[in-house]
Amino acid sequence: MAYETLIVEIADKVALIRLNRPEALNAINAELLSELATALAAADKNDEVRCIVLTGSEKAFAAGADVREMAGKSFVDVFVGDMFTEDAETMLRVRKPIIAAVSGYALGGGCELAMMCDFIICSDSAKFGQPEINLGVIAGIGGTQRLTRFVGKSKAMDMHLTGRFMDAAEAERSGLVSRVVPAAALIDEAMEAAKKIAAKSQLAAMSVKEAVNRSYETPMREGILFERRLFHALFATEDQKEGMGAFVEKRQPKFQDR
Repeated sequence: MAYETLIVEIADKVALIRLNRPEALNAINAELLSELATALAAADKNDEVRCIVLTGSEKAFAAGADVREMAGKSFVDVFVGDMFTEDAETMLRVRKPIIAAVSGYALGGGCELAMMCDFIICSDSAKFGQPEINLGVIAGIGGTQRLTRFVGKSKAMDMHLTGRFMDAAEAERSGLVSRVVPAAALIDEAMEAAKKIAAKSQLAAMSVKEAVNRSYETPMREGILFERRLFHALFATEDQKEGMGAFVEKRQPKFQDR
């Protein structure tokens, strides 16, 4: 499928989805969000894809939502239209692992989009922020909720109330990103991680994603029970027999997702 605001490439069982509105620093408008939801859903259903990498340009992952598109809207417009909800929910239903590869600005909706992925690898030039308060609004795609869970109340309040940016080093210290790499190495690093994930059992990878995400939504005891049941269930798969058999036999496993 051809997209107006995205570039999609599939190779080595990895879908690389690149936001492509360079004239607007990849600002998120309705078209981009809709196309992204469609592309992610398609990758999720594609048997040739086992992991997804989402990225932007070296200058900007996404510099927020498109303010020009939103400025003239009324409460009735955004409330009745339920702005962001349908596309965001589609993205969150993707079961395959998604890595955000962030360079440059990831602000507002861009920061929220990165946080919707399963983990973030960023370049040393990355800057994260939730500056919506400068526009007289607040985050609208989960920023107040996810950022608080990732970096804690104090830093989240600081960023949302002052609009300040967090650089790559602080983002790594705070737990917002998993690792920081030189800008020139970002895509290679993200693709290497994605290929490692793609080589694992997809059944196990999907189970990891479900279990870790459940930890944010349930009490500890219920989360551990959910994890344990998934762990038990994986013993019904051929991949478990192959993985453990390969370990015992000191060879590389060949997973078949069965």
